[in-house]
Amino acid sequence: MKVVEAATLTEFVGQQLGASEWFEIDQGRINAFADATLDHQFIHVDPERAKSTPFGGTIAHGYLTLSLLPYLQASIENFLMPKGMKMAMNYGFDKLRFMAPVKVNKRVRAVASLMEATEKKPGQWLLKFNFTVEIEGEDKPALVAEWLLMYFV
Repeated sequence: MKVVEAATLTEFVGQQLGASEWFEIDQGRINAFADATLDHQFIHVDPERAKSTPFGGTIAHGYLTLSLLPYLQASIENFLMPKGMKMAMNYGFDKLRFMAPVKVNKRVRAVASLMEATEKKPGQWLLKFNFTVEIEGEDKPALVAEWLLMYFV
């Protein structure tokens, strides 16, 4: 994390903040997500049957990949955190597109940039980040999202 004065957040608009560590999505994680969400579609949990699909095997749920954003974001070295921040809250997404499936045992990482920083009221900042989740060795990303976070300083 890069700790900065809250008043300087706007200076980082338009800047890439870096990339996370790579993270492997294995079948165990896919199965656990299927159990948690009750989404047991065969393309996620049945490796044998999924072999006959265009994917050639199981794929991660799009929402599994999306749910990894907080974890991936935490390993981005220059991700912004205002000095004295009390907490951050997920404020939702302005845009979200699932671009390509993540095949089992593939590694993903998140690349982030700051799009907007607005002080909504004293000590409360709304930040919009662009996140691209890349798939190692693939041309198309898994997803592209405009993620909103509210910082309380």
